[in-house]
Amino acid sequence: MARLPFKTVDVFTTVPFKGNPVAVVLDAGGLTAGQMQHIASWTKLSETTFVFPATADGADYHVRIFTPGAELPFAGHPTIGTVHALLEAGVVQAKDGVLVQQCGAGLVTLRVEAGEGAQWISFELPTPGFTELDAGEVVQLESILRADLEVNTAPYLVDVGARWVVAQLTSARAVLACEPDLQRMKAQDVKGRHTGVIIFGQHDAGGEAGIEVRAFAPAHGIDEDPVCGSGTGAVAAYLRHTGQLGEFGRDFLATQGEMVGRAGTLRLSISDKAIHVGGNAITCVDGSLFI
Repeated sequence: MARLPFKTVDVFTTVPFKGNPVAVVLDAGGLTAGQMQHIASWTKLSETTFVFPATADGADYHVRIFTPGAELPFAGHPTIGTVHALLEAGVVQAKDGVLVQQCGAGLVTLRVEAGEGAQWISFELPTPGFTELDAGEVVQLESILRADLEVNTAPYLVDVGARWVVAQLTSARAVLACEPDLQRMKAQDVKGRHTGVIIFGQHDAGGEAGIEVRAFAPAHGIDEDPVCGSGTGAVAAYLRHTGQLGEFGRDFLATQGEMVGRAGTLRLSISDKAIHVGGNAITCVDGSLFI
């Protein structure tokens, strides 16, 4: 029986149990894809990551990311949680505040910054691809969400390794009130090979956060992801692509998780060349996995 170092890290929070947990197997050498999928199904978390030595030039480590039902080429909160776990365990060290992750989507650059009482870790979003939904798809999406979409901006499929359908609602309040038909969404996502659906809306002026975000991925066994880094990054890409940065700004906070009892905060930094998604993390479980 092998004993593997293991952590569960809560991401996008500094308060235990208020973010999005990811299970991290810090030394997965020797595990097969089938074993990794079995472990990810057992943890029942939205993602479980498995760390290997890097094989690509310039990478500090290699990670594979699994949901309970499939492997993903990239995901946001597992990326931040894995880096936190590796830094805490002394497995990697940032060079001038920078680390490079190798994953299915390629190489991902991460920045590690000291903050007021908490460390911030941010990743550079993989180059996004955009496909605008046609009129029929928009009608179907609105029916599935059972909510009104913002009339001036069309939904897009935004591919950042994870493939998110991004839809803008009329306000943050509308996002929190949304009650989608998850069974219909699951069928549609399986058909379109989508990771899931992201909805967002703008908070009232004067608040700490700029937008409220919710993420649904029933096709991957996750009805609602508590706090989603790749999905919120896809929202940032969507805002840039649809020319809305003048309204929303280039640096702002997003909140997520209220409807599932969480209180996640993400930091978005958007330039013409890159999008960075950042957050805090805290370890809640530290031990061994026996297999």
